[in-house]
Amino acid sequence: IQTLSGRTSILFSAMRSATLAGALALCLSTTCAVDLLRVRMEPSVKTFSSPNWEQGAQVSADEEVQLQFFLKHGADKISAFEQELLQLASTKSARYGEWLTAEAVTARLAPPKRHLDIVLGFLKLHGAEDKCEINVHRDVISCTMPGTTAEVLIGTPLYHYSHAKYKAVSIIRVAAPYSLPAPVAGVVSLVAELIRFPALRTSKLVSEDAPTASAESSDAWSQCGTLYESFTNIAVLQERYGFPTISSSATGNGIALAEFQGQYYDDDDLEAFSSQCSLDSTVTVDSVVGGNTPTRCSIGLEPCIESLLDIEYAGAVGQSIPISIYYSSTYSILEWATLVGDDNSTAPVHSVSYGNDEVQQISDEYMYSCNTEFMKLASKGISVLFASGDQGVWGRSGYAPTGEFHPDFPADSPYVTAVGGTDFLVKSQIGEETTWEDGGGGFSNVFAQPSWQADAVATFFSTSTDLPASSYYNATGRGYPDVSALAGTQNAYFISYKGGSFSGVGGTSAASPVVAAIFALVNNERLAAGKSAMGWLNPFIYENPSAFNDVTSGTNNGGYTGGFTAVAGWDAATGYGTPNWDALLEAAMSY
Repeated sequence: IQTLSGRTSILFSAMRSATLAGALALCLSTTCAVDLLRVRMEPSVKTFSSPNWEQGAQVSADEEVQLQFFLKHGADKISAFEQELLQLASTKSARYGEWLTAEAVTARLAPPKRHLDIVLGFLKLHGAEDKCEINVHRDVISCTMPGTTAEVLIGTPLYHYSHAKYKAVSIIRVAAPYSLPAPVAGVVSLVAELIRFPALRTSKLVSEDAPTASAESSDAWSQCGTLYESFTNIAVLQERYGFPTISSSATGNGIALAEFQGQYYDDDDLEAFSSQCSLDSTVTVDSVVGGNTPTRCSIGLEPCIESLLDIEYAGAVGQSIPISIYYSSTYSILEWATLVGDDNSTAPVHSVSYGNDEVQQISDEYMYSCNTEFMKLASKGISVLFASGDQGVWGRSGYAPTGEFHPDFPADSPYVTAVGGTDFLVKSQIGEETTWEDGGGGFSNVFAQPSWQADAVATFFSTSTDLPASSYYNATGRGYPDVSALAGTQNAYFISYKGGSFSGVGGTSAASPVVAAIFALVNNERLAAGKSAMGWLNPFIYENPSAFNDVTSGTNNGGYTGGFTAVAGWDAATGYGTPNWDALLEAAMSY
């Protein structure tokens, strides 16, 4: 706790005799409001800089910035909501698939109105309420205001930061702790986005003249041209996973993709990809939230590779299913999640190819707030899939021979489906898969192991004969990934980029949109039959393991020692394995 001056007696007197709301109301009528006792927010944060980000100028007085105030939820409300959500998502429940409306979620989770009034009163006091919006669930207040006003609210200056390598990527952050007046801090979990410096995730671009496939391999390899026979393409995926090509989309179906760090798309690339791979129809984007700047896709070190990989393969697997894009220029998973949560017409399946290590998220408050947003999306029947990471168990923080593994967030949130990576066991031959050594997987240090996963994890520990030392991971944490798909650079994904150039890309950033699109195909069948969308997938996955091709070999050690080795059943290398369309559809349609 810190004070801006010594004049706090009015506040102390008020707080001894009134509620937090009453204390703030009293101060709003006096000069003490500008001198309130302030409370440091996200107090566990120790670092306010990053070697990958270069500090620039302080924000100017008239420069508009956005602050998001996330209100706290009572522990009892969260616990009750989690129990109800499990009933909606478990195939063993009579309520399976009875997803909630936005109004129902609000009724269950919204903080008391007086808490909202405290924050709104604080904003009004500083003239910052004019450009504020309250989200549909009445627990997030998003405001746009001049930089100087924002600095007064949070008690510290704001600065521009640019990425050391990707200069076009810029963010606004604090360089020191931020704080709020005590009554406001009592009802606010955090203010976003102020302290996180993201470690940008990039897919691996491989050589354009990689060796061709072996003579014994399927003709599917040559679908996109003999020059690119070594690359995974839609025909290879279709032969391996068995999903169909559809010609129409069921009403209400869709696939949404989240893009950050200046990852836009160019229609020329989508047309070139579709033509080169002889798709039945051209991959298109049906709606964009946040704008698109296609000219950015012809410049830079890795122009639009992440976004084009997402779009090209979500569109190729889920042909005819509408695709929407959500852009965030601030690289904020939390901002993205609230944006999706406020969109009542959003797609029922979302794929996100971004994430960082838990330790890089800086504060538990941030991860818990994200998790709550994911929970709300899950309750409304929205499937959210995240790539599990591309550095094996060691994560972006790197190999630490005497330390611990670095689990990936948001992939290890219980309310998202984490997609790991595989390679073909025999290069260029469509068939059995093995663990991709760089695929993310492990156990969370933040989120406890959920009940729907307990039996699978217990079996993994009892049957695995090659476990890492227990000091490297938290055996009681949420295990991930849940499922997997081809992701490695051994047979990288064929893509079009830079206006019609072709190359190959590897990573779980490829696996996630593929699995998301396959579940969108499942939704197509369910919706057409009058059933609900699949929604939160994890209980269904753990209750129907036979819907996936089990992967039983390989270790996700990231090229170092350690890592988890795939075994029969669920494992922390590939989850339950890769999609088996016939079995998956049969299971999904039986409920």
